Amino acid sequence: MNLSCFKAYDIRGRVPSVLNESLAKQIGYAYALEFSPKTVVIGYDARLSGPALYGAVAEGLNAAGVDVTGIGMCGTEEIYYSTFAKGFDGGIMITGSHNPADENGMKMVRRGAVPVSGDSGLFNIRNRIEDGLIVPSVKNGSFSKTSFRDDYIRHLLGYIAPETLKPFTVVADAGNGCAGLVMKELAAKLPLNVTILNAEPDGRFPHGVPNPLLPEKRETTSAAVKACQADFGIAWDGDFDRCFFYDASGRFIEGYYLVGMIAEALLSAHPRENIIHDPRLTWNTQEIVRRAKGNPVESKTGHAFIKERMRAENAVYGGEMSAHHYFREFAYCDSGMIPWLLVAQYLSQSGKTLAQCVDERIRKFPCSGEINSVVRDIPVVIQKIESVYSGYPGVKTSRIDGLSMEFEDWRFNLRGSNTEPVLRLNVESRGDIELMQKKIEELLKLIRSEN
Repeated sequence: MNLSCFKAYDIRGRVPSVLNESLAKQIGYAYALEFSPKTVVIGYDARLSGPALYGAVAEGLNAAGVDVTGIGMCGTEEIYYSTFAKGFDGGIMITGSHNPADENGMKMVRRGAVPVSGDSGLFNIRNRIEDGLIVPSVKNGSFSKTSFRDDYIRHLLGYIAPETLKPFTVVADAGNGCAGLVMKELAAKLPLNVTILNAEPDGRFPHGVPNPLLPEKRETTSAAVKACQADFGIAWDGDFDRCFFYDASGRFIEGYYLVGMIAEALLSAHPRENIIHDPRLTWNTQEIVRRAKGNPVESKTGHAFIKERMRAENAVYGGEMSAHHYFREFAYCDSGMIPWLLVAQYLSQSGKTLAQCVDERIRKFPCSGEINSVVRDIPVVIQKIESVYSGYPGVKTSRIDGLSMEFEDWRFNLRGSNTEPVLRLNVESRGDIELMQKKIEELLKLIRSEN
């Protein structure tokens, strides 16, 4: 059996050649054997293959005696919320996130919405199937349908004081994913003028797969922000666990700068709390957090590592430049809805525009954004880069995630992909764009010379 769909953090593969109903049923059964839950909540995103896989997972769980509650089409964070808020022993979301329309996958959690990844049970599920798992035909568990969306929306509104929001004009691009389902109901409870683009879920993704990290996927949202004269714009990926921002000019905002803003927003109510951030770009976040009387804590990149570190540090918030934002009151899980609500309140209180807030930070800490390079041998290139820069006076080196090297007025992080021969470079400086650009060119020349 082809089990290549089992990845480090989740399950992803083409349907039906890699991921299909037969395998989905086995996954449901193996999940039950691995964790022994009595109750599990499941849902699916807008993809056309979702309902069939959803049904098959339920069959596998039922065969192991698990009572299953299905909440139908939803976002990944609705499964997180349902699991921790309603006391389920586990949750499984059928989602392909930002992958092509002919792919699908699964994200799994245990009681309390604790993530299931490769080193916490996901590969054990794979191994059980690989060993020749046979799913019984007798169903011992029950299946019921319900919705927790009203409660989930009330939970979201608890992060802000809706009556304090200014009447902003907002463009929200749901990308024909599931965000439109929630945004329609949420916007009706807020004093905002919201225009929702591509609001209806459509698993064919007629406007392309929603992934605003791709520059070619940003133009529609950007143009609508300008046409509507909006104060800011937001967009999501397919299962809306990531949130992306545009200022009033339609400019896409690098996710790095949102981490500091959201941290500051939360620290105003929770001073002296820990804030988790990834090591790719750090200086802006660290300065803002310390200024707001918080404690910045660096963690390895990736949702499993961030969530684990947040629990260990009891952090109120964690943020990655890739637009994943994690919240203690959301069981340390990532949400694509909470961030934009906090930003709307932050802008209402500050009296500044999003552009003004971000431009201040860009001037102070300009950054490259992530630059990818295909290389033949990742460890060899990283070792070469370290040897070149290790002789610089005052250099500080960290290997929390890949290689980070920090100098007096600039720093970089270089880390390899887990799935492909790609090196990811991030560079930032202290207020010197020319220096940053010079170092980008210098590093890329060294990295790519190996090819």
